[in-house]
Amino acid sequence: MINATERQQAAQALLRAEKSRQPIPQVSRTWPGMEIEDAYAVQQLWADAKVQAGARIVGHKIGLTSRAMQMASKMDEPDYGVLLDHMLYPDGARIEVAQFHMPRLEVELAFVLGRPLDKPPGAGPVTVYDVLDATAYVTPALEIIDYRTQVPRSICDTIADNAAAAAMVTGGRIVRPMDIDLRWVGATLSKNGVIEESGVSAAVMGHPAMGIVWLANKLAGHGITLQAGHILLAGSFTRPTAVTAGDTIHADFGPLGSIGVSFAGSA
Repeated sequence: MINATERQQAAQALLRAEKSRQPIPQVSRTWPGMEIEDAYAVQQLWADAKVQAGARIVGHKIGLTSRAMQMASKMDEPDYGVLLDHMLYPDGARIEVAQFHMPRLEVELAFVLGRPLDKPPGAGPVTVYDVLDATAYVTPALEIIDYRTQVPRSICDTIADNAAAAAMVTGGRIVRPMDIDLRWVGATLSKNGVIEESGVSAAVMGHPAMGIVWLANKLAGHGITLQAGHILLAGSFTRPTAVTAGDTIHADFGPLGSIGVSFAGSA
């Protein structure tokens, strides 16, 4: 474990790295006593500083939803990060690549809550049925992940660094969660006209809502409730695809439509 002063120092170092767009040494190396609990505390301090500077929390992202990624990170559960209002981009956006260090894209589904996702005391944990019942609609999404620290990164580095969340794009067709079988939403991701990745949403813990089940119960243990209107990125069902200036991305979700986005700046 590290102390409160060291946690604050780590959060400030990540804020400086984001502002300068220069990655810093891994926080787990600078503060070698850092544990998972510390990493989430650093993430919260980072988020608090962003909110104090005028940002607004609009939801959460869930990562490490595949068993392969958990094993690679030596974890036995997913992780999470916060989504801020300035991270949101619409379909068709042209995004400045210079604001990122090493951006990569992942294909996901976003759940938007119609009511708070919680249960009365003594009613047991949140279930997949609670998630589907509380969700107003589901929409195709792309997550842009980025690193503010050097690699290779430990799980503590990733969590402290907001679980690598940097931005997200939504588009396509919105659906109510009971209108389709969300397990079998498929998508292809094309870069500059070439299909780079494809996948199906059942790859996310068997059902994309399962990551949100985990998140709701995890946060409930800290007295935090997912609120109405929150956007919840359920986890990627493709491998990350690197993007640079000049790239054009097209994600085709079949019956749920598509998302297009391009990246501007000096190549």
